[in-house]
Amino acid sequence: MTGRVIDPQEAVDYLLATAPRYAAAKAKRVQLEEFRKSKKAILMQQSDGKTIADREAFAYSHADYIELLNGLESAVEAEELFRWKMKAAELQVEIWRSQEASNRAE
Repeated sequence: MTGRVIDPQEAVDYLLATAPRYAAAKAKRVQLEEFRKSKKAILMQQSDGKTIADREAFAYSHADYIELLNGLESAVEAEELFRWKMKAAELQVEIWRSQEASNRAE
């Protein structure tokens, strides 16, 4: 252990400050996941392909669809970053709680 003093209130304040950003990142990810289905359907309708497979290939290879996937990647990355930072803050509170219990036992 580093011997660093953990301020549980600081960790809780961080959780409260980060929660809206996490929620926004998650909402963006879910919105993009759902829009991906709509985008595929729109692109398939724009295709001149004769078969479903031709139209799907057109949609999946279209620049707009690839751009959407890149946006989805960024949204997932942001969501996961906030989730793990919040998890770390929760763990700081747990570590502090354990340290306090150990101090009382001494």
